[in-house]
Amino acid sequence: MLASVVRLTRDLDLAEDCTQDAFVQALRTWPDGIPSNPGGWLTTVARRLALDRLRRETTLRRKLPLLVEDPVAPGDVEQPTDPLRLVFTCCHPALARDSQVALTLRLICGLTTREVAAGLLISEATAAARITRAKKKIAAAGIPYRIPADHELSKRLDAVLTVVHLVYTAGHVAAGPDLTRAELTGRAVELARLLVRLMPAETEPQALLGLLLMTEARGDARLSEDGELVLLADQDRSRWDVRMLAEGVSRATAALDRGQGRFVLQAAVAGLHVTAPSWEKTNWTQVVRMYDAMMVSWPTPIVALNRAAAHSLVPGADLEAVLAEMDALSNEPALKAYAYLPAARADVLARLGRIDEAAAAYDAAITLTANETERRFLTHRRTSLCD
Repeated sequence: MLASVVRLTRDLDLAEDCTQDAFVQALRTWPDGIPSNPGGWLTTVARRLALDRLRRETTLRRKLPLLVEDPVAPGDVEQPTDPLRLVFTCCHPALARDSQVALTLRLICGLTTREVAAGLLISEATAAARITRAKKKIAAAGIPYRIPADHELSKRLDAVLTVVHLVYTAGHVAAGPDLTRAELTGRAVELARLLVRLMPAETEPQALLGLLLMTEARGDARLSEDGELVLLADQDRSRWDVRMLAEGVSRATAALDRGQGRFVLQAAVAGLHVTAPSWEKTNWTQVVRMYDAMMVSWPTPIVALNRAAAHSLVPGADLEAVLAEMDALSNEPALKAYAYLPAARADVLARLGRIDEAAAAYDAAITLTANETERRFLTHRRTSLCD
């Protein structure tokens, strides 16, 4: 909806206002009967509200910086590439990288500022400031609302891929009562497919799509019948979506044959997990090698943590050394509020028999997690330490 209205109004704030107003109208009128095509109804109302605003505020129209290079007819219909246009607009090189990601998560996903902050491991105030700055920059610079020309794509591709991955991550473990938000994971897969169609010769979009499909294929097995979280180690693999898994593995393998970008390596890790006969027979040494390669091209604290967690599962691993790696990561500002760091420490501490320290680490993870399903899981893990 938002992408379609932006194309009409050429103004991000006006498009957001009209989109929200359309939902307000739906709340007032839908109790009398929900339309057969709710999405189409909402989009039509939002675009009509936008046109009314533009007609009333003719002086504003003259001041609006063009976000669309060509005039848009009032009767113009939504285009399949509209969401991708909006992503590329938000990921324009004129914007700071951190602002690109924050703005896209807000506009494309409809994430609240708090959810954007959680996804980027920053404060809510910082996230709000980044979004505001990015909107002002788009208006001031007259950034066009379009998919870039071929020679411009490479400058924005990495930022766009990062955003799509973060969209998926935000839905894969969502803030609130439900473990996942299917509308976010589905949107991420849709955007990844659009990117592959737009750039079929590029390796990283193929790898990202493969990564998302392999992760999505395991979705049904992540929850037990009573709604509790089931980790990969304990999942019933017969519940995985075989067709989706096959496509994901195929795309990841093809990407790995063509290069070793960061999404290629992440897809390779996912492939090692899903093609292993069981959790116990996973090739953990090879998983660690993939993370070693990632640390060369993408040396982030989260990659370092994932590498340490994988290293702890290599047969004969020195768990004290792994714990020392994780303890060193505790000083990373980006991981101060990251629940998976104390959760990973708790697991290693428990295996070392340091039960009291493991319980304290689980307490820290329980405090930091924003998902109620994960919180119940971690609480159960903490309780079972004494069993």
